[in-house]
Amino acid sequence: MVKRRHFMKLAGAGVLYSGISPVLGQETISSVPSTQSEKKKDLFGIGMAGYTFARIPIEKAIEIMKRVNVLNLSLKDVYLPMNSDEATIKSVIERFRTEGITVYTVGVIYMKSEQAVDQAFEYTKMAGLKMMVGAPNYELLPYVEKKVKEYDIRIAIHNHGPDNTLFPNATDIWNNIKDRDSRMGICLDIGHTVRDGADPSVDAERYRNRLFDVHIKDVTAASKAGRTVEMGRGIIDIPKFITTLRRIKYEGMCSLEFEKDMNDPLAGIAESIGYFKGAMAV
Repeated sequence: MVKRRHFMKLAGAGVLYSGISPVLGQETISSVPSTQSEKKKDLFGIGMAGYTFARIPIEKAIEIMKRVNVLNLSLKDVYLPMNSDEATIKSVIERFRTEGITVYTVGVIYMKSEQAVDQAFEYTKMAGLKMMVGAPNYELLPYVEKKVKEYDIRIAIHNHGPDNTLFPNATDIWNNIKDRDSRMGICLDIGHTVRDGADPSVDAERYRNRLFDVHIKDVTAASKAGRTVEMGRGIIDIPKFITTLRRIKYEGMCSLEFEKDMNDPLAGIAESIGYFKGAMAV
């Protein structure tokens, strides 16, 4: 747990970095403190995981991302069904692009058959992307590896914690991909990692060579009972995790997956992004 004094320091920085004016609640901050601008730029970026927006329309998702000034998106099929044709896929990607938002990957895509694997790789290719976040059944991994080589598209396999026997943790992912093509890697969900009894900082360092994507969040308990909470209010040591990412020179995205208040997530997203940016700035 972060000590209260340190938490308040991060929270204060978070007000500055949340991207929402603390008075008006509408404007994005156009500048950052000089102390931050003088720091070496981080190699990793900040994004949003698309499942965060599963219960709101696309227009609202775009509005929220712009208001909190997070402009990288892992696009979930809620806005782009897996059976979409190429024209539809390109149209949705372009819609985000014209709003200043970069779709950097798609997923999580679940694959329970070879047909689903084929569809996932075609979908990613038509989106013009070089990586997907996925969760293929174990028996499909040889076929997934074949498609990775055929399409030259990376797959970041997502861990799902104690709720799911399919890839519950990063170690399980690693054990199933370590001898496979190096374009098969990990999307480390730090909330599910903690809920499964592991330390995300340890896992990030241990599997650094296959760490392609990160889903950030905070949770209430290191057990199956743990639930999503605004970042900084839970038990995950976010500053430690950021330090680890810097040490291993992680170059991917840290995308917030906020699974609370999903019908109206703006306040929780803003608080979480503000806390994370504040932790980066201290």
